[in-house]
Amino acid sequence: METCSWNDREILRYLGFKRNQAPDENVRSLIEGCKAELERSAAPKAVWREFPLTLDGDKIDMECLQTVSKSLARNLKDCHRVILFGATLGAGVDMLLQRYGRLQMSRAVVIQAASAAMLETFCDEKNRQLKEEYLKEGLYLRPRFSPGYGDFPLGCQKQLVPALDLNRRIGVTLTESLLMAPSKSVTAVIGVSRIPVSCRVQGCEACGKKDCAYRRNA
Repeated sequence: METCSWNDREILRYLGFKRNQAPDENVRSLIEGCKAELERSAAPKAVWREFPLTLDGDKIDMECLQTVSKSLARNLKDCHRVILFGATLGAGVDMLLQRYGRLQMSRAVVIQAASAAMLETFCDEKNRQLKEEYLKEGLYLRPRFSPGYGDFPLGCQKQLVPALDLNRRIGVTLTESLLMAPSKSVTAVIGVSRIPVSCRVQGCEACGKKDCAYRRNA
């Protein structure tokens, strides 16, 4: 089974705490208990595949899907290939959320925040590994960019999920309403370029450079 480290600051951010706001002992204890349950229930997995990329203004062709997106095209500027990436925490987390949604809503809220942070941290770790591997070949990766960011259509999930064969490889399916099951799952596009940029592995939420040309929410 895959494992990942924790980012407690991300959990607090998902819970609505401000950067300099510290939780009290009761909240800390609740968070630690939820983390322990998540570690027993989660089964993190990730997959990826590389595809050629053609850009024509805002028109994007990744072979397995074609779309029009100004924000994604800006993120993929100077790239010649893309990595399609998918990850999940598995069905056990959904079962945990459903159980506490019926029994203890406060715990369900914390598990929801902790599982979101856990998935984000797991994706960051996998992206860091990919970045190191591609760097050996003199190639540089852009920040991951998921359907639903900016004007990248959520409907592209219909092509991304089968392109990665997510159901067979990591047990992720797509509902008619374009939601992924298990719910703590994500897909993303990562640009591959011969030109370096100084993007942080943690992504745009952790970066203070608001005028970056590759920023996801620009």
